[in-house]
Amino acid sequence: MELSTIAKPYAQAIFEIAEQSNSVLGWSDFLAAATVIMADKNTKTFIASPSKSKNQKFDLISALIARMTSKDLSKQEAAFINLVLNNDRSSAISSIANAFESTVSNANKSKNFKVISAYELSEDEQKAIVKDLTSKHKTTVSVETEIDVTLKGGVIIKEGDKVIDTSIKAKVDALGVSLSVN
Repeated sequence: MELSTIAKPYAQAIFEIAEQSNSVLGWSDFLAAATVIMADKNTKTFIASPSKSKNQKFDLISALIARMTSKDLSKQEAAFINLVLNNDRSSAISSIANAFESTVSNANKSKNFKVISAYELSEDEQKAIVKDLTSKHKTTVSVETEIDVTLKGGVIIKEGDKVIDTSIKAKVDALGVSLSVN
């Protein structure tokens, strides 16, 4: 199952809790810290270790997040970590954090896009993309850029699980499929 599919229900539940307790920013910080910690190679090894108990894993992750955020975890944050560990969903934390931020943006009537390009986009190119996306979606738009040299040219624009792929690599791949069918 794709991580974004797994992440959406978690993110929606967290968003509802965050809205009720007026702690959206706190949850955003918590999820950002959890993402960094869960992405660490040593943490992944510790979590994957069959010799470590669920309690040991929970205690370590909770302590690391508390240290990184400089505050004790709330009952809800601790319950979330426990749930993620018990369901073996630690690899989905980054996707959950992204889905949560997307949900927050949708609630604020703004959209976040990731633009992947073969080279670093100039400020004018970024402004043109923001202008086009703002016009198309009729809302406030923010863009995060990433470089992927394998694209050769063009861009990939992602919003949540929606993808617009105008890269040269995608066009060459499609041409290859087309030629192999005939």
